Amino acid sequence: MRFLAGVASLICAVNLIIGKVFSWLALAIVVVCFTVVVQRYLFATSYVWMQDLYIWLNGAMFTAVAGFALLRDDHVRVDIFYRPAKLRTRAITDLIGVFVFLLPFTWIVYIYSMPFVQRAWGYHEGSANVGGMPGLYILKTFIIVFAALIAAQGIAMAIRSILVLGGRADLVPAAIQYSPDAIKPATTEGAA
Repeated sequence: MRFLAGVASLICAVNLIIGKVFSWLALAIVVVCFTVVVQRYLFATSYVWMQDLYIWLNGAMFTAVAGFALLRDDHVRVDIFYRPAKLRTRAITDLIGVFVFLLPFTWIVYIYSMPFVQRAWGYHEGSANVGGMPGLYILKTFIIVFAALIAAQGIAMAIRSILVLGGRADLVPAAIQYSPDAIKPATTEGAA
């Protein structure tokens, strides 16, 4: 069980580092976009490669930080039943969700995108726009990175569920610990 906890900690650490590094691309996106707008409307000039750049940075950022978002539980989920559920119920739900939905999804993304990425690397694909950025094949590689980071974080979530269901919630890494069971407020009967 300690080995599993160590694997989950390592996965969380990798996604945490990648997420914090790539989240800084948001600032770069704003700066490049602002520069493009100023050049276009103040100086009546523009560079196609700069327009490509902020779109590509956006794609790189969102695919790279997806595992980080899953780590932080920032993904979209209907919490009507999940949030108030008991710890074991959440663990079972996550375990089923990871193996039935998340891992098959990442496998499908990987299988269908690998030929697409390999082809792009094969001829060092660049922008379709004249004067655009070279190296589109690098950006397309982020599709594989996305699938790998999401799958790895899904495995960390499955380990968390296994630890909780195995009675070893104390070994769950701090980054992915469940919030404690909701405690219902005590009612005072007869008080006016």
